[in-house]
Amino acid sequence: MNLVSARPIRAVIVDDEAPARALLAEYLDAEPRLELVAQCANGYQAVKAVAEHAPDLLLLDVQMPKLDGFEVLELLTEPRPAVIFVTDIDQYALDAFSVHAIDYLLKPVDPQRLHRAIDRLVARDRGQEAATAAPHNAMALRAAVGPGPGIDRILVRDGARIHVIPTERLDYIEAQDDCVAIAADGHKRRKQGTLHALGALLDPSRFVRVHRSYILNVERLARIELYAKDSRVAILRDGTRLPISRAGYARLRRWL
Repeated sequence: MNLVSARPIRAVIVDDEAPARALLAEYLDAEPRLELVAQCANGYQAVKAVAEHAPDLLLLDVQMPKLDGFEVLELLTEPRPAVIFVTDIDQYALDAFSVHAIDYLLKPVDPQRLHRAIDRLVARDRGQEAATAAPHNAMALRAAVGPGPGIDRILVRDGARIHVIPTERLDYIEAQDDCVAIAADGHKRRKQGTLHALGALLDPSRFVRVHRSYILNVERLARIELYAKDSRVAILRDGTRLPISRAGYARLRRWL
């Protein structure tokens, strides 16, 4: 069944500014192809609304307190809704398009631009492409369009719970199949994404990729031992042992 022809596109507005939400709601009310099912004032409400309403489309602000737009996308599970970014930051538009956002609208929103964005979503569905066009890798999106290296926290969703892990408490990060394991405070929590994408968000003066499967918080490093010929291991303060590749050792030497 064709999604767009079968029923209205279910949309959720996510913006911490009430006037911006009201204006978008007014525009959507004039768009017969859309049904507004929720309005959210912060990222936590957005994650909950997506779980409750299973919308087809998010109109998502970028900069918000508590959780920003990129962190909201990180916490969504498949199938994800399509995304139209709505923001007053213009310098990241090309990056957003490169990860398949439907559109990148600047405030104040032009209603004709919004209408054309809905046209593209409808055309995408009729072409039997995925109507859920949010980025496949939300961490890669944040690396591309976020503020750059040095995020101060990592979010991990565990069922209905959201763990907020300050990066200063990280011990190391381990690649595990299609996800990563975040080691901090004696716990390891799994997060969807790749080691490369997450590593791009971390402060390079504190976090070093010592192996294809490990990123180390160098502040946790106690010593480096020779394990075998041309093979080394990092010993952390808590006794954890992590392998070090040749390339990883070269990077560690630059840090040391």
